[in-house]
Amino acid sequence: MRVDEVVREYLRIARGLERLLPGSLDLYGPAAADPDGPPMSAPDLVRAAGRLARAVPDALEPARADFLRGQLVACEWTARRLAGQFVPFVQEVRAAFGVRIAMGSEDGYRAAHRELDDLLPGPGSLADRVAAYRARDEVPRERLGVAVRALSEALRERTTTRVELPPGESVAYRVVDDAPWSALHRYHGGFSSTVTLNAGAHLRHAQLAQLVAHEVYPGHHAERCRKEVVLVARGWDEHRVVLANTPQSLVAEGAADLGLHAVVGSGWGRWAAGVLDGVGLRFDGDLAERVDAATAVLARTRQDAALLLHDRHAPEQDVLAHLRRWLLVGEAPAAAVLRFLGHPVWRAYTTTYIEGPPLLRRWWEAGDPDERLRRMLDEPFTPWALEAVEAP
Repeated sequence: MRVDEVVREYLRIARGLERLLPGSLDLYGPAAADPDGPPMSAPDLVRAAGRLARAVPDALEPARADFLRGQLVACEWTARRLAGQFVPFVQEVRAAFGVRIAMGSEDGYRAAHRELDDLLPGPGSLADRVAAYRARDEVPRERLGVAVRALSEALRERTTTRVELPPGESVAYRVVDDAPWSALHRYHGGFSSTVTLNAGAHLRHAQLAQLVAHEVYPGHHAERCRKEVVLVARGWDEHRVVLANTPQSLVAEGAADLGLHAVVGSGWGRWAAGVLDGVGLRFDGDLAERVDAATAVLARTRQDAALLLHDRHAPEQDVLAHLRRWLLVGEAPAAAVLRFLGHPVWRAYTTTYIEGPPLLRRWWEAGDPDERLRRMLDEPFTPWALEAVEAP
């Protein structure tokens, strides 16, 4: 098949998945056009994705061919599940994201609990003290807009000293009160994005700094702008779309999670506190950074919950108990995690946040930080390609 035919068929498959699994696709420009012919069923998509993965021309640039094959394998296995085929959860994750997953270490969780116990002393259980700390650190809903704008401007300045962004790029923010995620980025093309923040997630000062870095500068918005300039301008229209349950998403989430460290680095808590102090919002940035380092270890319990729920078929009450014990949260936050894991689009997506960041961090640290930041935003990496790259 010719390259343009492969890309056109890939986009048709991506739109077909979006019809069957709404919310799994972010796309813009010609890629958003309705495909020719009748809608494809899930079995149609299984056959089309498998056939196209085998037809990707070997003459393509190796990175481009590798990217497309990985995406198509993920599409095929998602379609298998939608067609009603039994797909073991670990195999589903392996096919979707190109990584193997396992339960986290309870010894590691206990060590994180001890660290938090030292950081947040006082009466009451550790879970109560963590909850009280999070409540004190919450940004009032009416101040989310001003906080986001301040952080966005400061992070954009930091980002543009390292990578060039196209003139006129822009981001709009909106706030909702009930969603299965903390924030969601949508790219519209023409270097424009919208980021939706979920006030119902009780966003905190330090968390907000991380979210803006993740979603905007130098995260998803910066990446999509760069790829429009570097790849789409070359005719690589497969990068007009982002599919949720694919290797593309694991790499993108890992790169975005690295954003705050890549452009600010150690001491980001104090830096963020300084930015927000300028708009009348105050918090202890040093403590927030240390608490975040400890709680980051506990984030893996969310992937544990996915394995318990979808692989071991544990009762929901057992999954909630696991989350409450190790994540140090109450019933409502644990139920919100379970709700995310039960969503047909997002059931496996937690893996992108757990396995993507350490993978990208290892690769980023193995070379020149600014050069690798640029490559991270520009190039169509796959997880296995990043694993295989040797340090210079």
